[in-house]
Amino acid sequence: MPWDALQCRPTLVADPRSASPPSQPPAPSSHAPPGAPPHMHVRKRAVIFGILYRYSRHEFKGCINDAKCMRYLLVNRFKFPEDSILMLTEEETDPYRLPKKHNLRMALYWLVQGCQPGDSLLFHYAGHGSRLRNYNGDEVDGYDEILCPLDFEAQGMIVDDEINATIVRPLPHGVELHEIIDTCHSGTVLDLPFLCRMNRFAAAEHAYVPLTFNRDSLLIC
Repeated sequence: MPWDALQCRPTLVADPRSASPPSQPPAPSSHAPPGAPPHMHVRKRAVIFGILYRYSRHEFKGCINDAKCMRYLLVNRFKFPEDSILMLTEEETDPYRLPKKHNLRMALYWLVQGCQPGDSLLFHYAGHGSRLRNYNGDEVDGYDEILCPLDFEAQGMIVDDEINATIVRPLPHGVELHEIIDTCHSGTVLDLPFLCRMNRFAAAEHAYVPLTFNRDSLLIC
């Protein structure tokens, strides 16, 4: 949904750049799925966000259903262990599983912490997204892409620069990260060094954006 549509009434929105992520990431167990930790290193891990923005003027339809379908696919088709999937939706009763800004941040830290070569990670988001004017010159189109947590009107959004610093740059050699983002303005939400633009004949045109990160890791968006 375009940002203009989200501001159809005056709303005080916190600047997402005014809040920085914690200096030290929390332990993975802080917001890990319930139950005893696995006895050996988990090779597959996923975080899934589905946000409806219920009882607000931004309400969506279907995002939680998308999240449930993704979880089913991962468990039954790709053999992800159920306790290696962290899902945040408004249907969760655990307050740490609600898709609020702080919880989304913690879930992203959990996704990549302790990952090892050969691991397969997945980040799935279904909800509102938008963009903000970029002022430091690191965006080709002049805009930062953002995700809108459940409490974005009070706590602000999550900017692509933070997402890149949290789940892209820390990836060690040999780790695969798959990203599925179902939202507006999602094309460069990971700030990757390559953009893929599809023309009308379905031919891909690749543009290079000069960024620095470990290119031995594989990211599929």
